[in-house]
Amino acid sequence: MSLINTEVKPFKAQAYKNGKFFEVTEANLKGKWSVVFFYPADFTFVCPTELEDLADNYATFKDLGIEVYSVSTDTHFSHKAWHDTSPAISKIQYPMVGDPTGAICRNFEVMIEEVGLADRGTYVVDPQGKIQIVEITAGGIGRSASELLRKVKAAQYVASHPGEVCPAKWEEGEKTLAPSLDLVGKI
Repeated sequence: MSLINTEVKPFKAQAYKNGKFFEVTEANLKGKWSVVFFYPADFTFVCPTELEDLADNYATFKDLGIEVYSVSTDTHFSHKAWHDTSPAISKIQYPMVGDPTGAICRNFEVMIEEVGLADRGTYVVDPQGKIQIVEITAGGIGRSASELLRKVKAAQYVASHPGEVCPAKWEEGEKTLAPSLDLVGKI
């Protein structure tokens, strides 16, 4: 079953951000747009390139009213240690959520049980707490923050413009479609 349009399941976890530890729950994902960005593990290879790319684009996400949460099965202590030692990870200003029990990974169906790590899963959650975008890639394939931004802008546009949809490669400000009988067979 797809997680699209399902409500985020309850969870509670510890996170690290800006030198502090704090609790994060599913309630933090409500009331605004959120990106939940799962990755396999701290102190690895593709993961820091993805998280740095998100960090480099974080101001744009924030300008759009979006909070980013990175999640791995590492602890919040490990996140702090990685943040303190890696030039790429030290750029991060968004919450780094620890999921050592794998409960959040299982809620989002990205847990690789035989190794106890998360798949590379990206979820966009709307202000009502419903999942609007799901993307899961193989471990060796890094994701792009600019492509994620394009998709989030499309999701926000569709949510605020009932009756319109965004075609392939849509960019903010470009023409959208209004599905109707008149369009059938003409695209």
